[in-house]
Amino acid sequence: MKVRDFMITNVFTVKPSNTVKELLLVLKTNRIGGMPVVDDKGNIVGMVSDGDVLRYLIPKHMGIAGIAGVVYLSEYGELKDVVQEKLDTPVKEIMTKRNILFVSPDDDFESAMRLLSKHHFKKLPVVNGASRVIGVLSRGDIIQNITDKILML
Repeated sequence: MKVRDFMITNVFTVKPSNTVKELLLVLKTNRIGGMPVVDDKGNIVGMVSDGDVLRYLIPKHMGIAGIAGVVYLSEYGELKDVVQEKLDTPVKEIMTKRNILFVSPDDDFESAMRLLSKHHFKKLPVVNGASRVIGVLSRGDIIQNITDKILML
């Protein structure tokens, strides 16, 4: 079996210049947990996930050493205020940019599953020879597809 037999071809993507707010709307509207980040030609330049968004939006705590120990202060204040300030941040600031792993549609499905498992990825972009995103291989969709095939036996 090949990756093309399991990949999703209706791929949602964002550009590095899209804002975190725009990203959140795409994630929520389409009930997905992440997506490839592509340039104007559709070439993959990164990946962004709901985990990246959460890590970015949650206020950071800064420790200040004092005589009686450590005191923790919030980055900006209330969660609502921190989130509101960060919504206009470009996706390029929070996306994974380096060591992006991907597969091609003709790759062996079993090796793609190993990549997902080994690296604990939820999604792998599927790119063609020109580095354009043409699909996504998702753990959830693989499980669904395998379950459907088993139940059909």
